[in-house]
Amino acid sequence: MTIPNLITIARLVIVPLLIVMIVQGHYDAAFVLFVAAGLSDAADGFIARHFDMRSEFGAYLDPVADKALLVSIYVTLAVAGAIPGWLAIAVVSRDAMIVGAVLLSWIMHRPVAIKPLLVSKLNTGAQIAFAAFVLAANAFDVTVAEPVRIAMMGIVAALTVASAGAYLGGWLRHMTG
Repeated sequence: MTIPNLITIARLVIVPLLIVMIVQGHYDAAFVLFVAAGLSDAADGFIARHFDMRSEFGAYLDPVADKALLVSIYVTLAVAGAIPGWLAIAVVSRDAMIVGAVLLSWIMHRPVAIKPLLVSKLNTGAQIAFAAFVLAANAFDVTVAEPVRIAMMGIVAALTVASAGAYLGGWLRHMTG
């Protein structure tokens, strides 16, 4: 068990606390927890790379923790009425499609290597930024930011669809090639 893996596990522990804070309307605490989770993601990666603490376990655990955080926050924000349900459905559907494709290719004995694409990295960044924005806007009662919220939501939606399409296209080429 390495320090980066312990940090990643702590991020997983933050997820249910974050959900509870949003459901209870404690957006200030939820914002702080979300920022802490984001910083922990940066810290575990930095420590793993710079102190030669990479591990196979960590390579699997880190993206699981990232997805648990993002999927949970989008679903919870939608349930709380802070974001539209369709956006949460798009975010969750993209991730479910990717996981389903990986599992299906594994079952069919044609495992596919998932490599982060540029559009996927941009998508993740936009999803994190939008979630932080929504949490902060609710925590600090910022109502003048509606045009920014709408623009950010459009960017997240467009990047989510583009990322899903890019992964689906690559998976189809792999499975039929």
